[in-house]
Amino acid sequence: MTARGPSTRRHDREILRLAVPALGALAVDPLVSLVDTAFVGRLGAEALAAVALAGAVFAISFALFNFLEYGVTPYVAAALAAGNRRRAGRFVLGALIVGVGAGTVVAVAVAGAAVWILRTLGAGPEVIDAAVSYLRIRAVALPAVMVAMVGHGAFRGAQDTRTPMVVTAGFNLVNVLADPLLIFGLGMGVVGAAVATAVAQVFGAAWFLLLMVRSEVLSIRWVWPGRDALAPLWGAGRALVVRTGALLATLTIATAVAARVGTAAVAAHQIAMQLWLFLALSLDALAIAGQAMVAKALGEGARSEAKSIADRLLLFGGAAGTVLTVALLAVRPWLGGWFTTDAGVLSAFAAIYGFLALMQPLNGLVFVWDGVAIGAEAYGFLAVGTVAAGIVAVGLLALVIPLGLGLAGVWWAIVAMMVVRAVFLAWWHVHGPLAS
Repeated sequence: MTARGPSTRRHDREILRLAVPALGALAVDPLVSLVDTAFVGRLGAEALAAVALAGAVFAISFALFNFLEYGVTPYVAAALAAGNRRRAGRFVLGALIVGVGAGTVVAVAVAGAAVWILRTLGAGPEVIDAAVSYLRIRAVALPAVMVAMVGHGAFRGAQDTRTPMVVTAGFNLVNVLADPLLIFGLGMGVVGAAVATAVAQVFGAAWFLLLMVRSEVLSIRWVWPGRDALAPLWGAGRALVVRTGALLATLTIATAVAARVGTAAVAAHQIAMQLWLFLALSLDALAIAGQAMVAKALGEGARSEAKSIADRLLLFGGAAGTVLTVALLAVRPWLGGWFTTDAGVLSAFAAIYGFLALMQPLNGLVFVWDGVAIGAEAYGFLAVGTVAAGIVAVGLLALVIPLGLGLAGVWWAIVAMMVVRAVFLAWWHVHGPLAS
């Protein structure tokens, strides 16, 4: 079959070439939090609850700036598709400048307001000290996390997902080795988990920076990138900050509500949410392929090709989500015990396991659509849809405590958020720019 044949199967090889290494990076990346969760879970429910609350604050504080990753990818891809390596390099350099500056400011703010933030989220006296220590130590690595985000976006835009996979695996190996040594070997507990993670993230950022500077494809030159590189990044950044902020604020509120349900509930929620995010990012491998391939096709002026790529990716997303559902149901009897031995936490986790397993096909579709829309630079639409979904979810979360809905009520709100996002993205797919 030729490259211009009628079947969308012609895209499969390129999808797999990008998605498989991206899957490796995305599946490994959240292991930073999963490894912390697994090791800290052995310290007890209070320690796990402390990491849950601090982790939620840390995630939202830097994930607001993931436009450094998602915004850079389509801009670099379009510049390279047009044969303009210097423009691609200017985009990357501009993102690095913004990332390091923003990371430093946010790190100082989070560290200074740590106690107030955690108490606002409902941290009780039994968890507040450990949560503050964990949050402040990991905040030191925020500028490094931002540099790594730029690295992911830059190499994805260059149609290279293998390099981010290698770097991500490397710094996670550092974390896996350092965690047990510091937590148990040196008796540092929760503080040891935070130090191990921060050190690993700084190591990964330094590696990314070296590779970007040495890349001939990205062609970074150490001169001020100029308004033509910074202005598009700023425009994408505003919309993506709103989109990501709405998403993570909703998940943070969900954690806060779970904390008010009880210590065992928030510990179980932490395990389920880390698994949910782990699987979400794994499915996001297809979204990464979508970002890179759709942006490249549009950069070459091939709109119908971009639509064909999107259709094929959606089929892959639904199928991958179904496979994950089957796998989760198969390991249900054992999965909770991998993270904790606390009977109360295990009971609470079992009660919400069905949500975790059955949401995966829906997640697969939503994440692929999200990646396709980013590749098409539909940032404003993504912001509106995610805010609408967050409003619905937060409205339901507000009813959990007054109506005594428990942890199940928290997860029904998360389901509602994903359904609303799916409706918005389906409409965009049918009526948006790729359909014209």
